[in-house]
Amino acid sequence: MEIIIEPHTIIRIKERGATEEEVIETLENGNDIIGKYGRLGKENVFLFNRLHGKKYYEEKKLEVYYIVKDERIVTVTVYVFFGKFKL
Repeated sequence: MEIIIEPHTIIRIKERGATEEEVIETLENGNDIIGKYGRLGKENVFLFNRLHGKKYYEEKKLEVYYIVKDERIVTVTVYVFFGKFKL
């Protein structure tokens, strides 16, 4: 299925410390989650092992929310969390 990354999502990618490649990887291979208002979502954890701000984090978790429109995945937004996660 084709993936469309909306401009709003691109802004959030830059603000929150993700990459477009991570968003695509999450949509293609992440675990299913449900968001507000019944939106579909995927989550994925990436090794990070570096500083973010002034604190060191082992991992970074992305949550990507999207809709399916005309047989395409259209992103709504992305959230990024830093820490140690178990999925």
